[in-house]
Amino acid sequence: MNRRVPDEILLQVEKPGRYIGNEINMVRKKKEHIDIRFAFCFPDVYEIGMSHLGMQILYHFLNKREDTYCERVFAPWIDLEKHMRKHKIPLFALETQDPIQNFDFVGFTLQYEMSYTNLLNMLDLAGIPLYSEQRKEEDPIICAGGPCAYNPEPLADFIDFFYIGEGEVMLNQILDLYKKNKQNGGTRHQFLEKLLSVEGVYVPKFYKVSYKETGEIASFIPLHPKAKTKITKQVVEQFDKNHYPSKPLVPLLQTVHDRVVLEVFRGCLRGCRFCQAGMVYRPVREKQVDQLLEQADQLLKATGHEEISLSSLSTSDYSEIKQLMTALVHRYSTKGINISLPSMRIDAFSLELMKKLQDIRKSSLTFAPEAGTQRLRNVINKGLTEEDILEGSKLAFEGGWERVKLYFMMGLPTETEEDLQGIAILGHEIVETFYQVPKEQRGRNIKVVISTSCFVPKPFTPFQWEAQNTYEEFMEKQRLLKTKITKRQVQYQYHDAKLSVLEGVIARGDRKVGQVIYEAWKQGCVFDGWSEQFHYEKWQEAFKITGINPDFYAHRKRNLDEILPWDHISIGVTKGFLKKEYEKALQEQTTSHCRLQCEHCGAMIFKGGVCYEI
Repeated sequence: MNRRVPDEILLQVEKPGRYIGNEINMVRKKKEHIDIRFAFCFPDVYEIGMSHLGMQILYHFLNKREDTYCERVFAPWIDLEKHMRKHKIPLFALETQDPIQNFDFVGFTLQYEMSYTNLLNMLDLAGIPLYSEQRKEEDPIICAGGPCAYNPEPLADFIDFFYIGEGEVMLNQILDLYKKNKQNGGTRHQFLEKLLSVEGVYVPKFYKVSYKETGEIASFIPLHPKAKTKITKQVVEQFDKNHYPSKPLVPLLQTVHDRVVLEVFRGCLRGCRFCQAGMVYRPVREKQVDQLLEQADQLLKATGHEEISLSSLSTSDYSEIKQLMTALVHRYSTKGINISLPSMRIDAFSLELMKKLQDIRKSSLTFAPEAGTQRLRNVINKGLTEEDILEGSKLAFEGGWERVKLYFMMGLPTETEEDLQGIAILGHEIVETFYQVPKEQRGRNIKVVISTSCFVPKPFTPFQWEAQNTYEEFMEKQRLLKTKITKRQVQYQYHDAKLSVLEGVIARGDRKVGQVIYEAWKQGCVFDGWSEQFHYEKWQEAFKITGINPDFYAHRKRNLDEILPWDHISIGVTKGFLKKEYEKALQEQTTSHCRLQCEHCGAMIFKGGVCYEI
């Protein structure tokens, strides 16, 4: 295989291992036996994309097909991009180093709104027209999926079709349709027409949006008799029988998550009202302990990793968490294999589990109270009391932990100055809790790290109608909280709010926001999620050039009867349920989680998971 980028260029760029392929467990196929070439694109750098479980799953899922070769593409960093443009090197796939312009499909996973300029940049580097209406027969079909695809409208003018939901369900049918259309000499337009019959597929060109003078959507109309008025997400119902890669790719350089990942379950029981993932991934579907242990053995053997991470939205809600952790510790603790847990709910944290884990490696504990007072935790339906938080911290300190990280959100609906002060008070109380533990039982020093992020209202949440705080409001709240944190053992971390406000514009944007994304890219915006590459003034210029007011999307409260840009997408959870949850939030009322009581959110239409537990 000849490398697309010559050695003399690779030697001039940071981390050349990003661009050469040939990793352990990389799939190799003979191109002459392939009917469909699929470029799986992650619009960020190699280290981020290679840490993404969804990419690993779909890469091996697609490559199970003998007629399909799925290859990986990541966004080249700034240094290599300059060389690529100077030497006219087109964007290429890692496996064969072939230009992706010659592929059948170029598919993007949309994990973060601030990667959208990277998507446009990758298309441009590939020599593919950015706007779907400008593409010719020889151009690849451009598709996209992932969590941000649940509001596809900001990218609707650039993407040929969106896939809504879990790719393992309908991707085979889509590829079969494409292959048949190709063999019959069909056009790209005819293929996109055929996709209208596939569940979970949204083809923007077959829909027309009109607007009121106020800027709100007046109507959203299908332009084709087969175009559905509602596109329903696709869900793997028998999750324990779902495809999972036994030989995942092992990256050539250190990535964000260098470890074996066990996907314990999908979905979430809790119903936090700010959380999009908790709504769009419903219902909860679990794997059995025996299956997870078997997968752990396979993955460790195939990768050589020395750490296992459990993947889910709320790991402590796994119904067999104690059995699983006991079995993992028993099986691997003597083999030097570390077991790491993602953020746990502090009310579910047990001293027994901590003691098991501390025999392997102690690290900081991460908890997410999200709000500083009980009133605001009830508003967001966190289902967590101050007593839970302090008792959980005490158990941690008795187990020998000395460092606790606490995540909060700033700018939540109904937030007051008292709620912000409550964040500082809670941090101080945790420090006091440490000193209440007898000296012989606790560590030497306590450090509490408080981190605040800026609340971004997201589609398909009860807060999708809420206004987001302005940049000035966020910064004033950060200054206030900083003055309230007085104990030296408490450290406060926060970020500039400009990026969060921009994320808020795109997250709830309509098709017009696509003009801003395009103009920002023309101004030179790429890698906007990287602080050193983020240029807010260029985005401001893009809004000025397009005449689009960001305040309309970020800081405006919506009426409950307004047509929202994503209303044509169905996640199962109904708009009526979200409205009810929004009203309960304003009344500071909580809602039980799924295993305690079914609240009839709508996810039962998927015929599986927690909705049907006996």
